[in-house]
Amino acid sequence: MSGATESGGGEGGDRARYARALGRLQALARFGVRPGLAAIARVLAALGHPERGVPALHIAGTNGKGSTAAFAEALLRAAGARTGLYTSPHLSRFTERIRIGGTEVGPGHTADLIERVLAAPGGDQLTFFEVATAAAFACFAEERVDLAVIEVGLGGRYDATSCCAPFATVVTGIGLDHTAQLGATTAAIAVEKVGIARPGVPLCAGPLDQAAGAVVEEGARTIGAPLYRFGVDFTVAAESDRIAYLGPGGPLADARIALPGAHQARNAALALAATSFAPRFAPDEAARREGLGNVRWPGRLERVAPDLILDGAHNPDGAVALAAALVAEVGPRGGRRLVLLVGALADKDARGLLAPLLPLAARVVCTRPDSPRALAASELAAQVAALAPALPVESVQAPAEALACARRGGGLVVACGSLLLVGELRRLVTGEESDPVTVADPLPPRR
Repeated sequence: MSGATESGGGEGGDRARYARALGRLQALARFGVRPGLAAIARVLAALGHPERGVPALHIAGTNGKGSTAAFAEALLRAAGARTGLYTSPHLSRFTERIRIGGTEVGPGHTADLIERVLAAPGGDQLTFFEVATAAAFACFAEERVDLAVIEVGLGGRYDATSCCAPFATVVTGIGLDHTAQLGATTAAIAVEKVGIARPGVPLCAGPLDQAAGAVVEEGARTIGAPLYRFGVDFTVAAESDRIAYLGPGGPLADARIALPGAHQARNAALALAATSFAPRFAPDEAARREGLGNVRWPGRLERVAPDLILDGAHNPDGAVALAAALVAEVGPRGGRRLVLLVGALADKDARGLLAPLLPLAARVVCTRPDSPRALAASELAAQVAALAPALPVESVQAPAEALACARRGGGLVVACGSLLLVGELRRLVTGEESDPVTVADPLPPRR
């Protein structure tokens, strides 16, 4: 069965089954997020251990996981591999999370996968994310993919994706996010992230502060994972949309990368280093250039209209990367008139998100993503006013109305703060198809 084809029953029947499956999946949000591998391991055993047959690149980190995964999948596909890609969350459709050869698995096939997992012994006791992860493993096995690229959902060592069989692992970087679940320091969070390392399996680590770096080095040494460190064992230099890389797999000079922003050069370097360890499909120079130049990852510094950039930055480190990219785009004081359109979830560090971005803005429009976890627009606006009292700020609860408000008067609108907001605005502007049932990841429990 091809991931691009649909199961029987016609398009209408597939959509109806897909809607029912999404409804059952969303009902599992009542279980929240459950750290630990015992429950999903039992279900995967009942399904015949689909996770064991596909060598995987396993990617953890606070920021950059999705972009690094997109780079890696594009590199491996350009090298001739039949690829599977599993990421989260999605922007518009649940089917974005599971891809075969760069193409989303269709609604009918997705419904089949979800129902198969739920029907397995213990399947109806899994969490939302465990069902999605088991469905991805089952899909990759039945589609006979050569290699899979798998993004961690939360943390690392106790994440459901850690059932995979990695040929290499990646920790993109470590910052303060999900502190209630993972710990209040980068060192504590690093313990969770380095938990994806495996004996004898190469671990590629992105830029880390001293505390997190020490934890990752000690963790890799204890586990017996060969460690490759950004800035030490592999490096990248970037100028505009070109990079020069030195590291595992050999040097690569003057290669174009399709994702904008200096931070994407680091993500590309991580993907180049990690995919060099791929069995049978380590990319050669031609595949590297093709993969880096053709990668797509929506919602990350994505210009969806001449006056609108969408970016998924939702924590302080992400905001710093976005601010640096905007300085390169419009100058240190916003150059042309820059309007910040922002919405955030209540469990995020809103002040840490805003602080790097407000100095670039001529005005700010605050809104509320469509989620019970979202911070009210008025509360976010109050935080903007506290940080930058002289900066004009407006509060518009509905994102569609907030976008119209932000566009009023011209200028460049930059929307950020939550992937939920980015997805909603992207659908509004591009007309992209959305799910028949709203499906969103549940709030992780506190420690």
